Amino acid sequence: MKTTRRCRALLSVGLNLAALLFSTTAFISTYWCVGTQRVPKPTCSKTRRFNCIDYGVNETDPSKVHYSWETGDDRFLFRYFHTGIWYSCEENVLEGGEKCRSFIDLAPASERGVLWLSVVSEVLYILLLVVGFSLMCLELLHSTNVIDGLKLNAFAAVFTVLSGLLGMVAHMMYTQVFQITVSLGPEDWRPHSWDYGWSFCMAWASFTCCMAASVTTLNSYTKTVIEFRHKRKLFELGLREEQTYLDQQAFHYFRQRPLQSISGAVEVYPSHSPPVVPSDSAPSRGKTRASRPHPDMDCTDSLGEEQC
Repeated sequence: MKTTRRCRALLSVGLNLAALLFSTTAFISTYWCVGTQRVPKPTCSKTRRFNCIDYGVNETDPSKVHYSWETGDDRFLFRYFHTGIWYSCEENVLEGGEKCRSFIDLAPASERGVLWLSVVSEVLYILLLVVGFSLMCLELLHSTNVIDGLKLNAFAAVFTVLSGLLGMVAHMMYTQVFQITVSLGPEDWRPHSWDYGWSFCMAWASFTCCMAASVTTLNSYTKTVIEFRHKRKLFELGLREEQTYLDQQAFHYFRQRPLQSISGAVEVYPSHSPPVVPSDSAPSRGKTRASRPHPDMDCTDSLGEEQC
């Protein structure tokens, strides 16, 4: 039983550690949502001859004017962007590299409170995961003491379940804020197309590992308690059966061999043969002398009063 309980504890610790690593990585990354943004093409210059619009006055001949026949989406560039909880970074089509802005500033004013609540929930989610992980490690150290291990197991399960619920709420609130920002955010930031990134998938993978760890911990606690109750019940039944067996053995023993009465235990002598009294005892010698007939009594009985 100890080996099985230790294996379940190791599984819970591994799942909790995976959830902690996934959630921390997703919290500090900026790839929750990825996509493209449509921006107008810049004007062509001497240094930039591609992905630009060549129109306006000719620099060599001012009398000539260049016209651009690009229409529709051909007049726009689609730059890559990725957004996290803290920052939103997009490709810099003019100078190269990336340009990042605070996502909290990009969100509408009406949704910033929800966004901050999501951030606080994510922080609490990570902190509760740390507490649950610490309790599970303590449980492994107290594996020899079953009672202390069960107490730590119960507290670890409670903290892990609470952290999972907070993580789920935080992920859903962030998704809601991002979708509203896509519709009501700044014009120069609104994405043309977007999808969820690897950070978002990692966040939900963290939630999955967290709930799996909590279920494993609760299962370990419940199974250990049930095993103890079952063994206690078997022990009590064994005591009852043993007591019943002993009572039945005693009953059969005294039934087959009934107790003798006191009168039956004492030897009954016949009336015509007096008991033989030992000669070496003092009372018996007195009795012997007293029982002998007097000479006068013998004479009276045998010859009669006149002859005596």
